[in-house]
Amino acid sequence: MRPSSASPAIITPNVTESRSFYQKYLGARLIFDCGWFINLEFGKGLSVQFMEPQEGMAACKAAGLTYNFCVEDVDAEYQHLIGLGLTPETSPEDHPWGDRGFTVLDPNGVSLYIYSDIEPAPEFKSAFRTA
Repeated sequence: MRPSSASPAIITPNVTESRSFYQKYLGARLIFDCGWFINLEFGKGLSVQFMEPQEGMAACKAAGLTYNFCVEDVDAEYQHLIGLGLTPETSPEDHPWGDRGFTVLDPNGVSLYIYSDIEPAPEFKSAFRTA
């Protein structure tokens, strides 16, 4: 299978709060909104949906769920979010596996890891595979 896009759909009672958060802090564009279900897009093939629980559906348990966002300049994104009044959970730091990143939480408790690629440490270089 070779999907042209993939996106998480988070079942939550916090659809309104999620819409505001992702638009304000992450620059998401609202491309569908019927009230109880929204689709937010970051770019072609990059999106996230939020849906109020329907009969028989359980809300997402966000503990352990992380959504990764690769950006060109992680330090600029960190400063931008702080400037908008968001308090990140962690500060940017370099990781030996080849990224520099920080974490914020969305209104549902989903961890958003925002990072930029950097040169991996020698012990991680062999872990990378090419297509």
